[in-house]
Amino acid sequence: MNEFVAVIILIIIFIIFNNLNTKIRKLEKEITDLNYKINKTQAPSEVIHKKTSTEETIVAQQIQPHQIYHEDVKQGEGAKEIPTPEQKDWLTPVFDFLKQNALTIIGIFTLVLGIGYFVKYAIDKNWIGETARAAIGFCTGAGIIITGHFLRKNYTAFASIITGGGIAVLYFTATIAFREYHLFTQNTAFFITVLITAASIILSYYYKSEVLIIFSLIGGFAAPLMISTGQSNYPFLFIYLTLLNIGMLTASFLQHWKSVGWTAYIFTTAYLFYWTSESTELLSITFYLISYVIFYIFALHEYFRKNILSTSDILILALANFSSILGLLYIFDTLNYEPPIIFPLIFAAVNSILLFREYGKKNFGIPYSVFAGLVTSLITTAIAIQFKTHLITSIWAIETTLLLFIWKKTGHNIFRIFFYILFPMVMIAQTVTWTEYFGNSDFNIVFNPPFITSSFTITSIIANLYLLRNTKQESNEKSKNFFEDLITVVSYGIIYITFLLEIIYHISDMPWEAITGVGLLFTIYYIFFLLLLRKTLNISSNIQTALIYLLFILATLNLSASVSSIVPAILTKRLHVSFYLLHLLQWIPFIYVCFRIVPSSEFHKRQISYWIMSLAIIICISCELHHSNVLMVSNDIPHSYEASEHFNILYLPIIWTILASIFIYTGLKKDIQEYNKIGFALIGLMVLKLYAYDVWQMDNISRISAFIALGIILLLSSFAFQRLKNIIRNMVDKKDKTKESTD
Repeated sequence: MNEFVAVIILIIIFIIFNNLNTKIRKLEKEITDLNYKINKTQAPSEVIHKKTSTEETIVAQQIQPHQIYHEDVKQGEGAKEIPTPEQKDWLTPVFDFLKQNALTIIGIFTLVLGIGYFVKYAIDKNWIGETARAAIGFCTGAGIIITGHFLRKNYTAFASIITGGGIAVLYFTATIAFREYHLFTQNTAFFITVLITAASIILSYYYKSEVLIIFSLIGGFAAPLMISTGQSNYPFLFIYLTLLNIGMLTASFLQHWKSVGWTAYIFTTAYLFYWTSESTELLSITFYLISYVIFYIFALHEYFRKNILSTSDILILALANFSSILGLLYIFDTLNYEPPIIFPLIFAAVNSILLFREYGKKNFGIPYSVFAGLVTSLITTAIAIQFKTHLITSIWAIETTLLLFIWKKTGHNIFRIFFYILFPMVMIAQTVTWTEYFGNSDFNIVFNPPFITSSFTITSIIANLYLLRNTKQESNEKSKNFFEDLITVVSYGIIYITFLLEIIYHISDMPWEAITGVGLLFTIYYIFFLLLLRKTLNISSNIQTALIYLLFILATLNLSASVSSIVPAILTKRLHVSFYLLHLLQWIPFIYVCFRIVPSSEFHKRQISYWIMSLAIIICISCELHHSNVLMVSNDIPHSYEASEHFNILYLPIIWTILASIFIYTGLKKDIQEYNKIGFALIGLMVLKLYAYDVWQMDNISRISAFIALGIILLLSSFAFQRLKNIIRNMVDKKDKTKESTD
């Protein structure tokens, strides 16, 4: 019953397809007749004019490359930079092809799947044996290829996909016949797959079909996996892959197919990396070098013909260099061979030849920049390897700078995209590198693997920040600036964490109070240096303000919390008293920021900034004097409690009164109302504290002394304020009189 229904469905589909085909042919005939009538009714002058225009267009198209060539030669003789040809987006043709042929691709996939289900159904019913199954598969594949052959003239893309589907059927049939049915040996199966690959490449070249050769290459690279028995014979495998790559190189040279080289590069690199990780052998170095030469020649094909480097050529140059170095250095490291820097230096020498070639011709365009970037990156990699840095982290960090540099020189956004992809991977690799600090206790200061690796990452980051700074000045796109600002912030964070971990590692034996204090002090100075270099680093005003806020918060936290824990540690002899003097270094950036950086920034653009800075000043001065007093008058912990209580009751109100007077005086002198408010608020807080708590804790003599001192300070402050007001009033009156006399 099911077979009968399937036959009826096939008949219905055939009838519908035949009707559609008849209607399409009628429409094509009507369009042809209509075009003929339109052309016949046109005036002869119009026809001549169109013909002339067409001929002019053809001639212009023929002359244009010749003119461009001569312009390039002239610029190469005297100019410093050659204008680059307009580069098309290499993804656009791919998406266009997929949009136009999506149904065809889905259709051929569905057809192959349907044939597979039919064969499975026939097998379940025991209609055919194993040999017959393989024969059906081969015949089906051959039939699909023949169908594609007859359709190639009128439906080129459709025929290519059809032919590719037939080749896929042949590959899968050979695989199943070997692995499942055991109809022939592995050598025979391999010979059959090689024949299929060779035939498909020949068909691709004959049809001039890039789509078909990609199908062929995928099948050729997948063939070893299809007939694998689990026994690794890597030399034989890579001899086969080398021959396949040479065929690819020949086809790409003859037809200028870039996608062919990329397909071969991806598969070859994957095979090489798998061999390297699975079975590290010295012989694999030979195949790494052979593959490097093949893909290097592929990337430079257009360069030697037209002296240009397209986007895809530059990408494969960078990837071929660094993927080869990664595999080769891994082999040397695993087998303990020396010196490991020989390969990056050899590759640098190869690129130097092309660099000097450009320099000799005085061509300082894109090729010169690309080769200069490659040579610099490879030499930097060699230095990093010589210092025994973490391999992945160093190579990825250097490659991010290379990608960003090439993007800067060429303007092709694909390099920026690759930079965006690789940068997070560098951050992850750098995080893994930092974990080497844990569990190791014998690292030297600075000259240890984690810090040396981090130093190369920092060098790369600094170069990236320089390039991004220039990029942001030229770019107005908010989305790009957002990512670049995010990368900038992360980069500064990486530099900070690198030095912080190195410092903490070497003081990890000290008490936790010392570690916390040193960490906070380093953080304060790191922010301080960023503020000092704010113009050089092109830090925006909003980020400057945020950094100033952060510095004030950390300074307050350091003096109010960290140093408060250091004082008991000194009194209990766990820390030397000289350690207390170390934290005094925080006053250098604190005072400099208050008096030099804040006035020249937009920090006071918000009124709350006056309160934050004043609060930081009040807390820092109060805590500093408190800790100094406790250390000077105390010998142990119990006495420190008494000294602290005495300071808070007797000296703190006086300190607050003096600070309040200074704030009010500054507010009146500079006409800043916020300082007046802060001063009076501090006086109110001090008076409230005095009458609500301090008075009841003092003895009579202390109470009298405090009131007298406070009264005198308040009176002197009031007198000073009144005098200052009179001075300001007199100055205003003089200005008004001078203005009136002038009028």
